[in-house]
Amino acid sequence: MEEITEHFSTKARPRSDSVNSTGTQSTGSRMLLRQRLTMLMTCMDDLNSKDRVHAQVSKTLDEVFEICGQKAQQRQKDQFRLYMVTWNVATAEPPEDVSSLLQLHSSKKADLYVIGLQEVRAAPLKFVTDLAFDDSWSHLFMNMLAPLGYIKVSSIRMQGLLLLIFSKLEHVPFVRDIQVTYTRTGIFGYWGNKGAVTIRLSLYGHLMCFLNCHLAAHMNYASERVDEFEYILESQTFQGKKPVSVLDHKIVFWFGDLNFRVEDHGMHFIRNCITSQNFNLLWSKDQLTIMKKKVPKLQEFEEGPLDFQPTYKFDLNSETYDSSGKKRKPAWCDRILWRIKPRQSPPEDVFEEDDDDTVKEKKKQLLEDLMEKYPLKVKQDLYTSKMEYGVSDHKPVIGVFTLELRKMYDIPLVRLCAEGDWSADLDAMVTYSPLQPFPSSAWDWIGLYKVGFRSISDYITYTWVKDDQVAFNDERIQVYVSKEEIPVRGAECVLCYYSSNLQCIVGISEPFKVHESRAAIEEGLLPENINGLDQTVAS
Repeated sequence: MEEITEHFSTKARPRSDSVNSTGTQSTGSRMLLRQRLTMLMTCMDDLNSKDRVHAQVSKTLDEVFEICGQKAQQRQKDQFRLYMVTWNVATAEPPEDVSSLLQLHSSKKADLYVIGLQEVRAAPLKFVTDLAFDDSWSHLFMNMLAPLGYIKVSSIRMQGLLLLIFSKLEHVPFVRDIQVTYTRTGIFGYWGNKGAVTIRLSLYGHLMCFLNCHLAAHMNYASERVDEFEYILESQTFQGKKPVSVLDHKIVFWFGDLNFRVEDHGMHFIRNCITSQNFNLLWSKDQLTIMKKKVPKLQEFEEGPLDFQPTYKFDLNSETYDSSGKKRKPAWCDRILWRIKPRQSPPEDVFEEDDDDTVKEKKKQLLEDLMEKYPLKVKQDLYTSKMEYGVSDHKPVIGVFTLELRKMYDIPLVRLCAEGDWSADLDAMVTYSPLQPFPSSAWDWIGLYKVGFRSISDYITYTWVKDDQVAFNDERIQVYVSKEEIPVRGAECVLCYYSSNLQCIVGISEPFKVHESRAAIEEGLLPENINGLDQTVAS
């Protein structure tokens, strides 16, 4: 070690120990370490591979790699429960209750709900009103999930295709970089009755993509369905430092009414297999299973076993397969698949000429561990259909997953709070502090929400961060809220900071009380039983 120290001592820069805080010291230490590593790489170029010092440096670096690899394994991993639904609703209005569909009474609560629907009613007048006021399906899911602490963080609709993502409130500031897109594959590629709607997001730093598809129908169009899927993958990109494709994400979920059918077998054989629950006898003739053997891109996607009844086609409000004159054969049209991005191999130039196979394998494993500091693992816990829902000729399919990941960050980008007492009698003040650098914008805003709000657009009022700024320094910024915008009735509320560039909420305050307006009560503008009035208005 003395020889190594002596060799590099003349090249090392003097260290400055002048630091202002623990955080600054930590950051300064990391920067200093990076500088010294850069110097080390420069000095390594000057060493002869036959020198004893070179061998000692190589050995020391191997030990460092091993320690870092062990540290990476020791970092805490968190588990998140992802609950997915796909359902072709055949233009039907939603049922009154979807508690069973979402397993709301389960002791294992989901962290994220991802709901993909196909054939949501899209008649011209209804489609326009849905765009303005949200469709009936979105309202149903929001009303069911909001009381349980879930917020709709994103949605996208293209005619009958609808994709919704809900998150537990505690995760909302860490669901970032949300982008949406769509692809039409209907009549001549211009009509949106078929195609895909997609949402990509980052969950604690891990990029995920959710692709809700409705592909071409009918038995004889299996190849066309694959062509449509490949076209969707090629056409969809997302903004970033460089364009990001669907398959560039760490994990991709592909789901929807993929419309693949069961070939060859006759109706009698298929129904006997279903009645006896010998579903495995039909798997070899499932078109998606067949196409996966032929198409390399499909082979990258995984799917759980089809241990449930085919979900198409049923008579309405029954569990009876198609009894019409067409008597379509039952099929697993509705599917949920996923793909983990393959790990990249380390570059060949990290290996020495005299490394034997054991050393190479050890280095490769250590480097892979270091390159993948933040692994993401997926385990499917449940894959089944929900037979009790009969409003459509398709049955909904659910997939429940455990995501095991290491958080890349656990501090929100912004901390904010309400200053003093709030009521409609006085102007109010919000104080916020950026905790980490992020691309802020003049279009950023802070929203006032009632506790239990349903979606980002559910604010009572909002204030532009830049326009209404009244005081600031490097650590604390204050924003003014006019009393005219504060609810007269009062409520239990939270403040949320919305980033226009990241398309998401990046900070949420602790709940606080907005008091009833004393002036309004004294002047008789409101009855004293304000809570009772709230209930009356709501009903």
